[in-house]
Amino acid sequence: MSLTSVTSGFEHAQQPFAAILLERRFDLANEAATDAFGARFAHALEMRRSQTAQTAQAAQNPQTPRFDGLHVQLMGELGAGKTSLVRATLRALGHAGRVRSPTYTLVEPYTVETANGELQLYHFDLYRFSDPAEWADAGFREYFAAGAVCLVEWPQRAGGLLGVPDLVFSLEPGNYGEGRVLTAWAYSASGKACLESC
Repeated sequence: MSLTSVTSGFEHAQQPFAAILLERRFDLANEAATDAFGARFAHALEMRRSQTAQTAQAAQNPQTPRFDGLHVQLMGELGAGKTSLVRATLRALGHAGRVRSPTYTLVEPYTVETANGELQLYHFDLYRFSDPAEWADAGFREYFAAGAVCLVEWPQRAGGLLGVPDLVFSLEPGNYGEGRVLTAWAYSASGKACLESC
């Protein structure tokens, strides 16, 4: 994929331009491959949380950065597999309950207990937004400052109000209509560290 297509994909989400730290492409041939990627992403999240906790402990300094959450934007048309990927990630993190699409609720909160302690995840679906101002009115900004993992479907509906994400996952149909192709871009050190482990 050329830099031009990467840039235009990011601009399509109506986000301010940011330097791409890492780009990777994954062929997800079937549902099992999507589940496997979700499991790798969950493992990468936990590795990142563990690394930041170890760094803070070694420094014995309360000012040392800790895991401050992750902002992931999921791009793709209806039926591209965005919710399936979120579901696979949650399952791999240990969530045993139902994973609903937040199309009507706008956000579904999850709390999972992992080896690195409790983790809050928020799954957003902004498809029903018709104006970016609805994002500001919804009062969701605080979720992104709480050290949680925020997974956002249809981020372009919020215009540029979401800011630059840590990661963007773009899902498209695979060659000959089989499976999916996931293109991932990292825009922060945390996003890059996670993507490197996927």
